Amino acid sequence: MNLSKPLSSAARIIHLLLTRARSHLPRQQSLTFSRDSDAPRSRIGPIFVINLDRQTGRWTDMVRELGRILDAQGMPLSDRVVRYSACDAQANPPELIDGIMVQPFYTLGDQLFVEPQPHAIPDVFDLECPIRMSQAEVAVACSHIGVWKTIAQSSAPYSLVLEDDVRFERGFGRILDQAWCEMEDTDWANPGFDILYVSYREVLNGAPKELISTNVFRPERGLWYLSGYVLSKKGAQALLDLLPCRGPIDLWINHQFRGLDVRALRRSVINQRRDLHSTNSYSILPTLTRIGVLHNGNSALFHGRPIHSPVFVFGAPGSGLSSLAMALSMLGYRCCSDFDSIPEFEFEGLLAGRTDRVFDAYVNIGSLETQIRILIQRYPGAKYIVMDDADKSADRNNHAILTALKGANLLRLCRERTGTWRDLCEYLKLAPPNAQYPSVNDIGLRTRQRVPPGSKMVAPARRLRHDPSPWIAKLRINWSGISATAVERQELLGSLRVCFEDDLAQIQSARWLLRNDTFPGNLGLFRPSNVTPAPGGGLSFAVIEEPLGVRNLSAAAISSRVNFLFGRFEAMLQATNVPGLVTGFFLHRDSPRQEIDVEILGNRPDHLLVNVFYNPGTNGTKFDYGYRGTPVIIELGFDASKALHQYTIEWDPYEIRWFVDRKLVHRRAIWDPTPIPHLPMTLHVNTWPTASRELAGRLACRALPASAIVRRVTVDIYDQGSQSEPATANHHTAD
Repeated sequence: MNLSKPLSSAARIIHLLLTRARSHLPRQQSLTFSRDSDAPRSRIGPIFVINLDRQTGRWTDMVRELGRILDAQGMPLSDRVVRYSACDAQANPPELIDGIMVQPFYTLGDQLFVEPQPHAIPDVFDLECPIRMSQAEVAVACSHIGVWKTIAQSSAPYSLVLEDDVRFERGFGRILDQAWCEMEDTDWANPGFDILYVSYREVLNGAPKELISTNVFRPERGLWYLSGYVLSKKGAQALLDLLPCRGPIDLWINHQFRGLDVRALRRSVINQRRDLHSTNSYSILPTLTRIGVLHNGNSALFHGRPIHSPVFVFGAPGSGLSSLAMALSMLGYRCCSDFDSIPEFEFEGLLAGRTDRVFDAYVNIGSLETQIRILIQRYPGAKYIVMDDADKSADRNNHAILTALKGANLLRLCRERTGTWRDLCEYLKLAPPNAQYPSVNDIGLRTRQRVPPGSKMVAPARRLRHDPSPWIAKLRINWSGISATAVERQELLGSLRVCFEDDLAQIQSARWLLRNDTFPGNLGLFRPSNVTPAPGGGLSFAVIEEPLGVRNLSAAAISSRVNFLFGRFEAMLQATNVPGLVTGFFLHRDSPRQEIDVEILGNRPDHLLVNVFYNPGTNGTKFDYGYRGTPVIIELGFDASKALHQYTIEWDPYEIRWFVDRKLVHRRAIWDPTPIPHLPMTLHVNTWPTASRELAGRLACRALPASAIVRRVTVDIYDQGSQSEPATANHHTAD
């Protein structure tokens, strides 16, 4: 797994300068690469580079990198390189998962065999629960297996296999030559290995190993990466005989070490480039996070940004416009979609050709259809997309639009061709994300409410530092998002009805799950024993100082066993006032991450923090970006740790409202500053110690143990347009 953090902007510049300086250094040589077929001993022949068809820049870089190393005859290694077209996770061909090459399930036990975690205490369920490989992991495995088949069928005794995001160290040629000579002496002839690691990272506590010679060791297990390795012809066949691969390829191969002759250089001489963002997604991370192995609070941010903007999309009703809007969002566009009009400030700025717009993509905006010629004049470099449906009525509806767009940079998409990213990404010159193309029901043209809602909030709100994200609108004067009319909302949702009202006199196991996990930024492990009956009724959620291996604190949390889509969610609770602790009542999901928070901070119990995290996509999309979200802090006018108070979240497709003791304290419309979360979420209540002093202050350990009290939880759902469903098996908890 490549879990190294991407370089900062300053470090990237320094890295670029050092890279350019390398080109002026003398080229190194490795005698282990030879063209002499009559030589008494064999050397490494072809070099296979696994490269995606859409990553042409990486292929160019690899050829340049190999050109800096000479073989035994003084010829650059780039002369012997063979490009292997990698399996692309975005193409998602059915043959990737056929059960013959790859069986896409493995367990935490498989992971801990390779990298034991002596301080982690997973239970039996954690160890045996199946983990499904990500599409990217399956594609990587299939790519390596495809190279093995090629090598097994070739005549070359040894081949070098490389991924396309590596860089050779200055000592590569010297160390490899020394190691090769040592293996020839040890084996009394040609080296007898199956696989020789020249690029790897040892597990945290070191790989168990047996030293063979000065520059070579034999690992028992514990080597990550398959970025660079020498594979013998017999080793390739041996690996093929051991298939199917179960789990990520670099994990699975560790389990095969006992049946193979595996060796490694004394140190890695080919390293992964840190100036490139990994396109892989790691299926093990949620599980490692949940048991407390990973606790970095700064989750990755979304780094992709569109090259071409603005983008305007028009089309016939029912032609897939809402799916295309979601696809543009996943590509990094700040996309406004499916309204009859947009706020006057944005509309006037758009027609004036201003660059300080809120959005950089507009999909199915009714008021823009009559302004196409003006848009073409104002934005000659803009991209235009017209969505067609299969029937003739769509062509008639689009006729006037196509006439107005004559001569513009236009892409016509038929709904039947929008199941993949190819046409859209080629048109926008963007790499497809590591997710399937979204498929959502068309929303249609919603009627925008021209006058902002009149309800006044009882307390002022102060915006805290937000994540930088394409799904967060930048702060602007007089911007309050986009609202739909009350009539349209009523027709869509119907009225609220009670789903359940729980006084928490006892924990109903069919309704609530007692957490026994953790999440990044949490200094504690949730423990079911920390949730106990409270004096006077309800539940007490305790934080206790105690050694638990990967954590020295325990915390408390429950979550619903059912997911909810829209409704009213209320909790009667009394927070803790210990600095460093957070009392939370919130809705959350992963893949993609979406969240609506009520939090009371231990160092400021007279304030309420409300927050929304938004990532685009459909269920299963691994867009889990962000670690601050969009927090706002509100003065309560009382100390929430002194008595019970009622906290309410009302959530519908058009707006989120927060109430305290039935008084409205905050509301957010669409794009104020995020879209409204649109997928089912789980309801949570917790108390936990945060690693962020910025959030809740420095943890006051002397004040522990400390508890919050929850007396009642009520959930109401809408008659129409909302749903509840069993929660997924993903136990990852939001911070």
